[in-house]
Amino acid sequence: MKGKIVVITGANSGIGKATATALARKGATIYMVCRNRRRAEIARQEIIETTKNKNIELMLCDLSSMGSIEEFGYSIRNHVDHIDVLINNAGAVFGHRQISLDGLELSFALNHVGYFLCTHYLLDLIRKGNDKRIINVASIGHKSIKKINFNDLQNVGKYRQLKVYCESKLYNIYFTKQLAKKLKNEGITVNCLHPGVVSTNFGNSANWYLRAMMPLGRNFMITPEKGAETSIYLASSKEVKGITGEYFVKMKVTKPTKLALNEDYARKIWDITMNLTGLKEYGKIIESSLI
Repeated sequence: MKGKIVVITGANSGIGKATATALARKGATIYMVCRNRRRAEIARQEIIETTKNKNIELMLCDLSSMGSIEEFGYSIRNHVDHIDVLINNAGAVFGHRQISLDGLELSFALNHVGYFLCTHYLLDLIRKGNDKRIINVASIGHKSIKKINFNDLQNVGKYRQLKVYCESKLYNIYFTKQLAKKLKNEGITVNCLHPGVVSTNFGNSANWYLRAMMPLGRNFMITPEKGAETSIYLASSKEVKGITGEYFVKMKVTKPTKLALNEDYARKIWDITMNLTGLKEYGKIIESSLI
């Protein structure tokens, strides 16, 4: 990984920070994409001190905001001319229904559209990279979803925080498989993973009940470092070179649910997301609009 450029969203805590730390130890140049400057800068300094790697950069972005993602996508071009690995990691569960700046349900906006749009704005840079790897952190939680209500993707009806979160993780698998097919002839691999049940601050934005339950389960959860292992493996291992469109658990290709393998639904979610984001052609950036 020495000299490779790796972009990691949500890299200031939990799995993202553990992934950034491990890849920094391997000599990669890390671009941390985070929302909160203060917390991210503290994490950045800790990673530098821990790894002795000074090539740790910080980019600010609210990954639930289309405008913020677009601004980030353009501004990173002032720093890099290519990207070797993109790890879409940022995500959260929300205790009550909230609306993003773009009018989308917040879990859908951050956990799904954030991955979709961030990758869109960085895809031309990934095309210029060496390893050309895209990694999406999904979840085994997708298994709890038995059907999709396409008439209420924004969960305007009854809101259940874990169901909504798990739906967004199902969409991560759809995104992975659809993008892998679209890029199959370009030498870019796209894979997703379940990190495990990890002890992080993931549930901080959940409702009081889930926040109260989280400490009770800590003894059964793995550390962020353990949870980051599959992300690190997919980002750096020669063993997965050329493997694309797969779902990994514990560093092994694993079959997701029948629903997650529904190609018609995957295409439908892709088309709906293209419409919501207003994109005409995925991965194509108009050069004249670069800032």
